[in-house]
Amino acid sequence: MESSRVTRRSFLGASGAVLAASALPRGAFSPLQPGAEADCIAISSANGIGAVATARAAVMERKLRPVSAAVLGVAEVEADPNDTSVGYGGLPNEDGIVQLDAACMDGPRHNAGAVASLEGYMHPAQVAERVMDRTDHVLLVGPGAKRFAHEQGFREENLLTEASHKAWREWQATRKEDDRLWPLNGADPDAPWTLGETRPWGTIHCSVLAPNGDLGCCTTTSGLAWKIPGRVGDSPLIGCGLYCDNGVGSAGATGRGEAAILTGGSWLVVERMRAGDDPVEACLHALRRVAEQTLRASSWQPALWAKDKPAFGLTFYAVRKDGLYGSATMVGRRGSGKFAVANARGARLEESAILYELPA
Repeated sequence: MESSRVTRRSFLGASGAVLAASALPRGAFSPLQPGAEADCIAISSANGIGAVATARAAVMERKLRPVSAAVLGVAEVEADPNDTSVGYGGLPNEDGIVQLDAACMDGPRHNAGAVASLEGYMHPAQVAERVMDRTDHVLLVGPGAKRFAHEQGFREENLLTEASHKAWREWQATRKEDDRLWPLNGADPDAPWTLGETRPWGTIHCSVLAPNGDLGCCTTTSGLAWKIPGRVGDSPLIGCGLYCDNGVGSAGATGRGEAAILTGGSWLVVERMRAGDDPVEACLHALRRVAEQTLRASSWQPALWAKDKPAFGLTFYAVRKDGLYGSATMVGRRGSGKFAVANARGARLEESAILYELPA
């Protein structure tokens, strides 16, 4: 009787062709277009123009793996007290405490690490990378994440700046009795994507493509301002705030985290690239899915939908293994939506595609 024992070698031999085929979309692409020179491409949200330059240099000059380059790039934003959406200076939760979320994903190993509701550590993305590299876990939260950061030698510090504390006090002074449903204490449902809303949020995502076609990504945030303590957004959730498949591409999200979570948005973007979409098409597809789901959800929470469109901002970013990249945002005016990219032509801002374009 023939043995049914499956060894690692026989499994890899039998499945190799299938795995290789599954990584390629229709109209299959290769890491480089014919005649193209190998390059490193880093993309991020618009607040990461310095981050993409740093990430690209980390790959090209220091030979860091893409995921580590992305983590290094976003560290600049995490340390910037003037960016109130990430790291030091991030806007706090209802209790006035800064809680940070972050995740990173390594394409070649298809591994990831994440932390959520982390208090007292400026660089949650670096802690997430340690979770990925030094544990068999993916996500650590709250006190457990804090204990791990301490064990790994990260320095604990006060992340609440005077400016962020002042903003929290002003919110407290005008807070409604129950402001936990959209539009969240005064956010304008007709234009919540504009700066100055009473419930700002923000994040930085960074995806990196190395010249050899390897991919890595990272997303880090302080989350929604004045959130319920312990609220976790999409940023540390694999497949929601970021996703990477080394055979296809990498993607991430910024904006309303709940929408990205309910859609599995970043995973969906990568899967659309696997199916043959270019990065912009893939991002727009995910946004359309979010819009469809939001319209259904508006039957019980009407303020989520206003003037025939979702009443919140959400942006996806993507880079494909062949070097194509792009971004798309839910709502905006032409020229208003930007994302950062760095390649051989330098670091710069480019325009995101818009699903629902507003009049000029």
